[in-house]
Order: sequence, then structure tokens, then C-alpha cells
Amino acid sequence: MFTSTRSLLIFIVLVVIFVTALQPITDPDFWWHLKTGEYIIQNHGIPHTDMFSWTRLGSEWVAHEWLSEVFMYGVFRIAGFAGLIVVFALLVTASFWVVYLRFRSCFGHPVIAAVALLLGAIATTLVWGARPQIFTLLFASLFLYILDGYYQKTSDKAIWLLVPLMILWVNLHAGWALGLALIALTLFGILLDVLLGRESRDTLKKRAPALLGVLIVCGAAVCVNPNGTRMYSYPLETLTSESMMLFIREWKSPDFHQPHFQAVLILLLATFFMLALSPKRERPGRLLMLVAMSFAMLRSGRNVPFFALVATPLFAEHLWEWLKEQPWAGGMIATPEPGKRSIPRIAINSLIIVVALIFCGLAAQRAAAEQPSIEQQQFPKAAVDYMKQERLPQPIFNEYAWGGYLIWRLYPDYRVYIDGRADVFGDKLVAEFIQVNDGKPRWRELLQQYGTKTVLVKHDSAIASLLGEDSRWQKVFEDKQAVILVLKEQLHSQQSNE
Repeated sequence: MFTSTRSLLIFIVLVVIFVTALQPITDPDFWWHLKTGEYIIQNHGIPHTDMFSWTRLGSEWVAHEWLSEVFMYGVFRIAGFAGLIVVFALLVTASFWVVYLRFRSCFGHPVIAAVALLLGAIATTLVWGARPQIFTLLFASLFLYILDGYYQKTSDKAIWLLVPLMILWVNLHAGWALGLALIALTLFGILLDVLLGRESRDTLKKRAPALLGVLIVCGAAVCVNPNGTRMYSYPLETLTSESMMLFIREWKSPDFHQPHFQAVLILLLATFFMLALSPKRERPGRLLMLVAMSFAMLRSGRNVPFFALVATPLFAEHLWEWLKEQPWAGGMIATPEPGKRSIPRIAINSLIIVVALIFCGLAAQRAAAEQPSIEQQQFPKAAVDYMKQERLPQPIFNEYAWGGYLIWRLYPDYRVYIDGRADVFGDKLVAEFIQVNDGKPRWRELLQQYGTKTVLVKHDSAIASLLGEDSRWQKVFEDKQAVILVLKEQLHSQQSNE
């Protein structure tokens, strides 16, 4: 195993991706996902109405990620935060291993493949973590692998595997809509190839019917979920949500001035540059897929991974085609000779593998060890401890990004004002939160409208400063992360009762 230079190098690249993905959990939504998984397992049922907030209590909640949440909580119960960190790093690594499988046959030299794979992986690091979106990364990668095989006429029957994969995907994450889009784009790609003379009409007759059939069956399979036909409209509602586009950073267009988007820009430019330089003329159908994913990525940073899944093989293949034509690149493109299965070579490769695995283990331990400090630094751990100890009055007004953490730590004793489920709260309530939190006009009226008695927000927020100067409110807790303010009349009433 791993006796060849190609296999060993790709193994090392995958180890680098895995270790890079081994990071402490920082996603604010992780906590309510974890609590939802716990709720489903303990109550043996999937929620259809909100029970975590007091502002939207009883309103519709499409728990489209229920299977991801059950999976996350199951892993947490068995292996804790360390297990979650490792498992999701493995899912990320598996996604890029599938990407490599799509273009491995195009190369004579493994270094080119390794460079392309690393660039594609680095471009997606912003979305890595213990979150349901990683399942969409994996399933999109699998869909593209199967569709590529069908498009390039290397695999026919495998196309029907997309149906069971779709059933799983629709219960893991609302990104399932991308799966239908990928099938449709592949179908239109074949049609475009025929129209532009790259394929014969017989190809369209032979390949389009099966692909159209898979598209229809996968579309029908979307219903196989606890929300039934409601899942058809949910992704569209999410994509057209004004609050998500304006308030959630991932839904905004990439800001290429930010360091974490630099690799995305490099991959974008490099891919189109190599397509222009390559002596190989690419099929129009594959270009259609690339253009569609580029548009989606430029519209929303959340779509960066899907662009990378499509662009990475194209960049790698055309970089290789261009290098083969360069007289100065003879040494670079020379195909490494297969390694002889000698005992010294096997021993050296085995030693490299063992060292890499030990390094992976140490990296996993480091990430797990950092998790408690990350929780203290990025979430109001001490403030929540104080709330539980002092039993502060409800209802509460809380920081948007902390809603999930409060759900994990305080539910069912407390319900939140808002959390990361922007689809549950709607544009109006999200806008009202911003108005109050930023101290904009009517902030006091909105705060009183809901009868708020306790406020838990960042210590440097506008609302914290305004209430700190209000004689009717008293600051009862403050640290580097958070401040808690309570209506004085509620404190006096609570003290009297005690």
C-alpha cells in the first residue's frame, strides 16, 4: 500500500487537509444543532414548531437538518467534542478524496495533482467545521463524481445511485437543491455539446433520457422527509430571505480583500487562465457547469465550496495539458517510475505513514484541548453560569450569535429572543433585533414591547451602553465577553420573594 510516489504524495496531501480541518468548534449555530439532536433522540420525534425561543414559540420550524443533528449529537454522546472535530474533519477529507478521484487518471506526475487538490481545499476552509453544511460538501462531491463518470461515458449504471443519495441528502441539509441543479446542468451540458458540434445527436438520444429520468426521480425523492412537500419551497424561501443576505456573512458576496477569500480568487483566475492557455479545447458542457458555479460563488460566499469542487479538476487537467506542451518543463512532467516493492522502500513509506498518523492524532488532541478555552473566549460561558445560579427573570434579550449557545446551556429553563435560525424568525424580527441591539430609533419601544426583563449582550454593544446609563436597569454581571442587565423592579421583586 502507498508504494508508488503518486499514492504516497496524495496520501500526504489528504493528511494535510485532515489536520487543517481539525479545528475547535466555533460555529455559533453548532450549539442549537446539538440541542436539536438531543431533543429528537430524547423525545423520539422531529419538531415542526419552534420551542427554543419565546418570540416565535409555536411558529413553523422546518427542521431540514434533523438527520445531521441526530448524527452530531450521537457522535457527541459517544466521543464528545473531540469525536465531532475528528469526524467532521474526516468528512471534509473524504470530500476532497472524491475530487481527486475525478481527475487522477489525467496525470503522469502526482505533484500537479497535489498542487491542484491543495488549492481547491484551501479555497473552502472558511466553511469547514462541525456543521451540517459539510454533508452538502460531501454529497455535492459524490454527485459530481457520478455525473462526471456518466458525462464522460465511463459509467452508466452508477447514475441511479443518485436517487438513494438524494434521499439521504434531503434529510441532512437543505443543500439538496444543489443536487438537482447539478443533474440539470449535466443534462443541459450534453445538449450544449450536441448543439455546438462536440457530440453527435446519437449521444443525446442515448444519454439524455436516463439523465432526465434520474432528475425526475430525484425530484420526487425530495418528498421522502419528515416535512414532505414543504421541502420544495424551503430552499427558495431561504435564498430570497433579505435578512440572511444582509445579516449573515456567509450569504454575502465574497470580499476578496479578506485574506480567507484570497485562495478562492486565485483558483478562479487560475482556472480560467489555464483554460485559455491549454491546447486542449474543453467541452462546452463542462464550461457551462463552471460558469454556473462561478456565478453562484460570486453571488454568495456560501457557494465557494461548490465552485471549488467544479473548478479544481478543470484547473488540474488544463495545467497538465499546458505543461506537457512546454519544452522547458520536461523534468516537471516526466512521469515518475513506479517504485519497486523493495523492503527498504516499503519500510520508509510505512514509517512516513505512521508518522503522519501520529501527527494526526496529536493534532486532534490539540484541537480538543483548545475547545474549552474557545468556548470561554467566543461564547458567554461565565455569564450563562451566572444566569443559572441567580435564576435571573425572563424573558431575555440576547445577542444573535449567542442564541444557539444559550439554547444548549439554558433550554428548557430559558428560551431565547433570537438565534441563528433566521428562517424561523423572519426578516421583521431580525430587523427588530438589529434596531434594538444597535440602539437605533424605537429601540426602547421594541424592548418594552416584548416585556424584556433581562438583557445578555456583548459588553461593547450599543444597547449595553444605553441601558448602562438608564436608571431603570442595573448591571449585574460583566466580563470580557458579555454584560447582563436586569430591570431593577424585577430584581427587587425577586429579592423580596426570596
